Amino acid sequence: MENIYDIDKVGDYLALREQEVLHPLVGLVDFNHVTEEGKTIRGYDALRFHCYAIFLKDATGCKLKYGGKCYDYDEGTLVFVSPNQVIGLTYNEPNYRPKGYALLFHPDLLLRTELSKKMNGYSFFSYSSNEALHLSAKERKVILSLLDKIQFELEQNMDKHSKKLIVANIELFLDYCTRFYDRQFLTREIENIGSMEKFNELLNDYFTSDKPRKHGTPSVGYFAEQLHLSSNYFGDLVKKETGKSAQEYIQNKLIEVAKERVFDPSKSVSEIAYELGFKYPQHFSRLFKQKVGHSPNEFRMLN
Repeated sequence: MENIYDIDKVGDYLALREQEVLHPLVGLVDFNHVTEEGKTIRGYDALRFHCYAIFLKDATGCKLKYGGKCYDYDEGTLVFVSPNQVIGLTYNEPNYRPKGYALLFHPDLLLRTELSKKMNGYSFFSYSSNEALHLSAKERKVILSLLDKIQFELEQNMDKHSKKLIVANIELFLDYCTRFYDRQFLTREIENIGSMEKFNELLNDYFTSDKPRKHGTPSVGYFAEQLHLSSNYFGDLVKKETGKSAQEYIQNKLIEVAKERVFDPSKSVSEIAYELGFKYPQHFSRLFKQKVGHSPNEFRMLN
């Protein structure tokens, strides 16, 4: 992507869409009220955001790209963009005009608020391919009602309550999105089961190959990439299906394999550690004792 337009502040995006800036740190665009000129982005094939952005799309014909992959982003879906993400634009229709809404807010809006402490918990801001939030009709009504409340506050004269109420509505918006994503994980249960089966196959293959010696102990990022998922979405999927974090699930599998290999008297603990991808044997022994309650040598003697 050669021509990237930088959205350094909320006002930059509003200017791009020819919209009035009502608040320097937060803005809402209703594309029904955007001129034809404001609906086109000419001369740029990507946007780099330095603020948070949420898009509700009501038209087909455009794909957003992040990390070289298209979002699962079509009519009636929500996509979340975090600061420093570059979003590529691909148009399937030459005369495409966006419909829907865009909500942008700068990280400075959240300073000294409880929401600033929660932002890392909204993992969907780092989702990518095939991971947009598909809203039901009822969910869409909830989202639109919250956008209406935010717009109402933006149109008022700013007072000591403005920031608190705007941030509270953004927080409520994100909390509802967390609930809706939980619902989506359930409705995509068959697809998720398929991903978990593939994950377990990849995990077994990892330990029966020379990958640990070449690449070290298996990482969450490695399996997410193999499954064509973002690390956050993959981690959330594993947590929903197993009740364990992806890292914990991988470590438990590693310890299962380690227990079997510890019984081989021809191998030292150091050899086993290197076979499993550990750079330092003491790190293996520490993890083994933490998970099993005994050191590898103690476990060998006990059994």
